[in-house]
Formats: sequence, C-alpha cells, structure tokens
Amino acid sequence: MFQQKNNSSLSCIEKFLFGGRSFYVKRDDLLDPYLSGNKYRKLYALINTRSENLTKIISYGGTQSNAMLSLAALCNKKGWIFEYYTKPLHIKENSDSNYAQALSLGMSHKELDDDLYRDFIATLTLNLEEKTFVVHQGGADKSSRAGVEELAKEILESDLHAKHPAGIRSLATPSGTGTTALYLALALPEYKVYTTPTIGDKAYLLEQMSALEKVPNNLIILESEKKYHFAKPYKEFFDLHVRLVETGIVFDLVYAPKLWKMLLEQTDEEILYIHSGGTTGNASMLERYKYKGLVSI
Repeated sequence: MFQQKNNSSLSCIEKFLFGGRSFYVKRDDLLDPYLSGNKYRKLYALINTRSENLTKIISYGGTQSNAMLSLAALCNKKGWIFEYYTKPLHIKENSDSNYAQALSLGMSHKELDDDLYRDFIATLTLNLEEKTFVVHQGGADKSSRAGVEELAKEILESDLHAKHPAGIRSLATPSGTGTTALYLALALPEYKVYTTPTIGDKAYLLEQMSALEKVPNNLIILESEKKYHFAKPYKEFFDLHVRLVETGIVFDLVYAPKLWKMLLEQTDEEILYIHSGGTTGNASMLERYKYKGLVSI
C-alpha cells in the first residue's frame, strides 16, 4: 500500500466515450483503495516522509471527507497517531461510510462545539508538539504542490501526445478547495485547466486558491446558472452518475457530477479528465439520496 511504482506513470490514461463525445480519463482512482486520486497527489510529501520523522497528524473537516479517510489509512500504515476535529456529529453514519472506516483505521475523533470550532482550528498550528504535522482541510496546503507537479510530469510524458500529434491541451478536475486545479494549471501553463466549485461559488473558490498562489489565466472556472449546495442530493446529479457508471468507470457522487455536467454543457474539445478518486464516499451519498426519496436502490 502507498508504494511508489517503478514505471514513470503512476496511473494509466483511458479513452472515455460519454455524452456523444470522446474524453480521456487519467485513472488516479486506481492508485490505492484508500489513498487515491487527488488525495494521493496532495499527500505525496507525507507518503514519502519516513515513519520515524513524525508521530502525529492533525486535521479537521467533515465526517464524510475523503481526505479524512486517506489520512487515517496513511497514519495507520506509518504508525502515526491521527487526530481529526469536526463540528458536532448529528447524523448517525452507516458502517460503510468514510467516517466508520476511518475510525476502524485508528482515527481519534474530536468534536468541537459550533461556536468554538473556527477559533480552535485557527490555533492548531501554534505551539505544536514535536514531530506533529497539521494537514489543512481537504489538503489545501503548499506541501500539495510536489505531488501535483508529479501528476503534471506524468501527463507530459504520457503517450497521449504521440497518438494525437496536435496534442490534448485541455484538462479537467473538480474542486473543493481548488488546490489540485491550481497547482496543475501552474505546472502546465500551455494547457487549459477546467474546474468548477463544489463548495461555495466562484468567488469562494478563487479566495481559497489565492491564499496559496496567484491564480493563473489558464485556469478556467466553469459556473452553473443553478446554485448547488455542497454534498446535497440532486436528481440531475444522480442521473448523470448512473450514466457515468454505465460507461464502466465509477466516479464520486459529490464532486464529479457537477463538473461533468459543466463540461458537457460548456466545452466541446477533447479533454483529459483527472479522476479525483473519492468513490469510498459513495455509500454515504447513496444513503442521502435514498433518504430524500430520489433513488430506490
């Protein structure tokens, strides 16, 4: 688990026919059962950190977080303590949820009152114990750059260009904090990098990315006329998810549907989609869809 492969590319690229168009998908979802997709890229520096160099990882966020589960798996493998802070847990999580799996991997969950949460998180990096490292929510950190630059290198060295002399010059990846999209655009200035905000709107996404680096012009944020709330079930998203599953590749139910919807509606060129993983969270999302009466399976 989490071992560097000997070949130059960690994941393959597959041709993908969807919505009457040709796309390509970089299968970062196949990197590891727990730590895959953009989480592998964001946590690349930690993956390559010697176990004895750290003793504890601290992070925070939601209890359905893919980053939470990835960190729990990584800490379990490395022998590190993993403390994870959230606001109060009001909904009982099922046994297949990211939360339940993270607990089984040794995560220590700490709940904070709503009115204390923001202030406490702001002080996490102050007076840290020796050999303790804080991973910000969703992996939004400058340390993520190294792993995303490795991803960019793999794209440049892929045989996709050999098969297409004109080259594929458009990429797509969904955004929570926008970290992957930002560093991908900075590493590949000759490419267009499409993304769409899933948490908040374009202004919020730009704020998150600008806290890390100046946002380059080749990063294109696709917006929808309809306002979508993060991780809320929408019938059109589930219908799109079902169509995606029918192609043979499973994408996550939180981030992927909105970006695929935007790509089909607002682009027309061949695009390399960077699979961001996160499919372990689908069980929890399916429960939400069932609870809302939007699906019967």
